[in-house]
Amino acid sequence: MSTLLRVDASIRLDGSVSRALADSAEAAWKAEHPDGVVVRRDLGQHPLPATAWPTLAAAQVGQEPVSEADRMPLAEAQAIAADLSAEIRNADAVLLAVPLYNYGIAQNVKTWIDLLLMDRDFGFGSRPLTGRPAIFALSRGGGYGPGSPKHGWDHATPYLERIFGDVFGMNVRTAAAELTLAPVTPGMEELIDASKVSESEAHVEAESHGTVVARELVGKAA
Repeated sequence: MSTLLRVDASIRLDGSVSRALADSAEAAWKAEHPDGVVVRRDLGQHPLPATAWPTLAAAQVGQEPVSEADRMPLAEAQAIAADLSAEIRNADAVLLAVPLYNYGIAQNVKTWIDLLLMDRDFGFGSRPLTGRPAIFALSRGGGYGPGSPKHGWDHATPYLERIFGDVFGMNVRTAAAELTLAPVTPGMEELIDASKVSESEAHVEAESHGTVVARELVGKAA
């Protein structure tokens, strides 16, 4: 039996494109792997305490965070980091649903990644996640592809690829929808059709990724 760790980062529930894409990937994964287990972590609805990482980082160098507001009990911070480490270590695959906020990842995602990186094994030791599959379900309100006015302004995707692909050594697959704000943003009306096409194509990619990952895991278990 395989385990899929699904992590959602959108602060929205209804209308969240990244969550919808992750739903497509998860449904495809479960269709191929009905006995698989899905473990969920919702960073959008239940963000991790921002004080955990400063507490742990300061403790590593024998200090305390400069600001009282950045402190929490060390044992509590250590327990949170240990839980996150165990959660992803125990996952055979990761499904990460992340919207682009202010041209990058939101604080809730950065806190999660920073706490994962407190486990030095992931990037600088035995690298236990090497070769495991990761599916990115990404949404971007605008257009950031080649030829667009804001090409290169998406700083979330390269960062996620760097961490999960290069540092963790995971096999990353991406399904991304762009122009998702077109239907609700004045001045973007002419981009609504392109938005629908992008979202539709992203769902197809998400389903394909979910199917492929599930089949790979079933094959390994056979």
